[in-house]
Amino acid sequence: MEDIVIIGGGIIGSLIAFNCSKYHCNVTLLEKENDIANKTSMANSAIIHAGYDPDDYTLKAEMNVRGARKYPSLCRELKVDFKQIGSLVVAVNEEQVKTLERLHKQAQKRGIKTRLMNKDEALAKEENLSDDVIKALYCAQTGVVTPWKVAIAAMETAMANQCKCELNQEVVDIQKINDHFVIQTQNRVYEAKMVINCAGINADKINEMVTHQKDFVITPKKGEYFVLSKKCKNYVKRVIYPTPGAQGKGVLVVPTVHGNILLGPNAMEQDDRDDVSTSQSGLDFVRENITKIVKNVPYGEIIHSFSGLRPVCDRHDFIIEESSIENFINVAGIESPGLASAPAIAEKVVEDFVLKKFTFGKRMFFAHRVKNVVLDECSDEEKAKYIAHNPKYGRIVCRCEKVSEGEIIDCIRRKCGATSVMGVKKRVRPGMGKCQGGFCEPLVVKILAKELGISPSEVDYNSKGSSILTPSNKGGAQ
Repeated sequence: MEDIVIIGGGIIGSLIAFNCSKYHCNVTLLEKENDIANKTSMANSAIIHAGYDPDDYTLKAEMNVRGARKYPSLCRELKVDFKQIGSLVVAVNEEQVKTLERLHKQAQKRGIKTRLMNKDEALAKEENLSDDVIKALYCAQTGVVTPWKVAIAAMETAMANQCKCELNQEVVDIQKINDHFVIQTQNRVYEAKMVINCAGINADKINEMVTHQKDFVITPKKGEYFVLSKKCKNYVKRVIYPTPGAQGKGVLVVPTVHGNILLGPNAMEQDDRDDVSTSQSGLDFVRENITKIVKNVPYGEIIHSFSGLRPVCDRHDFIIEESSIENFINVAGIESPGLASAPAIAEKVVEDFVLKKFTFGKRMFFAHRVKNVVLDECSDEEKAKYIAHNPKYGRIVCRCEKVSEGEIIDCIRRKCGATSVMGVKKRVRPGMGKCQGGFCEPLVVKILAKELGISPSEVDYNSKGSSILTPSNKGGAQ
């Protein structure tokens, strides 16, 4: 029997597993997808909001401020990138200026440094702001990360410290029997003393399995984005927001950790909890609204579009609480600023529930993650050393992102390693460049097949069974 079963391997579930793994306890994380961080944590704006925006006296405000402050040290510990690039919230009319003034006061009250700027001051920082901008709120503390890399690194570290991760395990039933839970997936049964529900879009359904009542309702809200090529990396240097309104933060411009630019998202509620397709109307909405805050948008450098779903809760705040069933913990409704709040949420769950329910000793020897080789970040001398030690680091597979065969093999062989083309793409970026995998994808399939001991036709693109190739009549693949 496990001490704890965590349901959901997004950034929240992964960080809870990471925090639990610092103690002597038996933890298993169940994820219904073929990889960690494959849903909401894979498709969002990737911003570490400083915390001045959420309403007072909410968990969103408390967790956002605490979580954002933890990111620099967390990312150093996990050995993943965090960049504090700053942000500008821009106003185009006097009513919006009043909102900026309110946010500025709210920031001061929360110990967050912000500064109101006139148009000329704002343009001195970002020359491509819209001509309609009349004032801006500057915050130097805003940062960006690669969300799925934070989650993967957290899970990799947790697994190095005895946590188990079970992929492709969709929970279909949970029963409380005496003092423990019996968790049924499509093909396995798990038992645990505590269950932590981090199922994102499906957290309300998981809760209902146990409590047999609708304690809260999650509605998926789709956000669609454009990705611009690295050629545009100097288009903006900071996150650019419109003044927030009733519908949220609006359509943004976001520089990514790796030098691309995101434009988006829109916000459209839907019933389907799996539909992450993009639409012409949604992307047109992004185009129409982005010009309200910036000009000279380099649409010719769009290399990709995508969408993600946010778990909007009818309680209008984060849920971090024990349910009506003892030792069943709900961590639900974690929409924006969920990413920024994630480290604080994970810490709160462990401190307020896990450690108050159980007496677990802290690990004296905690295994830290070893950073993966990123050849493109190395000096010529460092590259020569790596290639001399392993010639596969000298074989470039992805020319756009300059990713070597050695880096791909490493990301497959690690704990929580890649098992699909998308899994490799998430970890070391082949296919993230301008050609979007047109040249490197067949080579990635070949490497995966060899490393996993399967045929190329069995290699998944993303979800289980999503192979790119089909078997030929001669027993090979085509």
